[in-house]
This record gives sequence, C-alpha cells and structure tokens, in this order.
Amino acid sequence: MRRARPGALPRGTAERALTSVEAGADFDQYEQDLSEQTDETPPDREVSKLWHITLSVSGAEAPLKEVRRALEQLAHDHPFLLTSRYANDHAEIRYWEEARDLHDAAAVALRLWGEHRQTAKLPPWEIVGLEVIDRETYHQRIAEGYGPPPAAPVGVHPY
Repeated sequence: MRRARPGALPRGTAERALTSVEAGADFDQYEQDLSEQTDETPPDREVSKLWHITLSVSGAEAPLKEVRRALEQLAHDHPFLLTSRYANDHAEIRYWEEARDLHDAAAVALRLWGEHRQTAKLPPWEIVGLEVIDRETYHQRIAEGYGPPPAAPVGVHPY
C-alpha cells in the first residue's frame, strides 16, 4: 500500500505514466473458445490463486527493538504482509501470496526470509514452520472457528 497525497506520482516516476494496452488480436477468439469448452476441458491459460502463508522463524535471542524494526522494514519491502508477531527469539509472519499452485506459493514463502535478511536486517533465524493454505480453506477455517483469527490489526506486534 502506497501512502502519498492523492494524485501524486510514485517516487522515482516523475516522467512515467500508466498507459493502457489493447488486447491481442486473438483475444476475442480466446474468449469464444473459453465459452465453448465443457467442464471437462481446462483452459489453456493457467490462473493464479491466492494462498494464505504463515511463516515461522526462530533462533538466538535478539533485542526486541531490533526485531521489531526489522519486521517493520520487511513489511515495507514486502507490502502484502498482513501481520507479524514477534518475541526476542522467534516470529510469525502471515500474508497472502498470489501463485499458480501450492508448490509455487511455498517456494516463494521459503525464500522470503533469506532474500530480505540483508535489506531488512532480519535476525539470522531459521525457518521452522510453514503453512500454505488456499483462500477457500482459510475462510472455511475462520467460519468454523478453527485456525488463527483474521489478521487484524494489521502490522507488527509482540506476542
């Protein structure tokens, strides 16, 4: 989420502007082909889904102020983070990831901590847990009273 005054251009984009792109020449034919397909025939183009990720990390104790600052930086660098909970020796990060399938979502989630370790100055902790569930399962769990409550309030919070 970008915070700026309405109408302001994103930083570093003083001369860039959004432009529309017309659909390709085969767009109408693709739409027609989709409407003619039966339930047994999957479309040729793969559709991505939303996956709810819970990533757990732990390791040697670190000062709470540094852990909080690092997780806040991670949330800034990775804007889809919903919430983080932390203590001086472990943390849990929850967010939504868009991916083609569970394998892709898990692969991205497993890289998150390591790829941001230097830029966010994250503690040298190891990933100790990963849960990846699809959107429907997440909402079903919440409706049935199982699983973690929806990630509100959003942000970085101590345990």
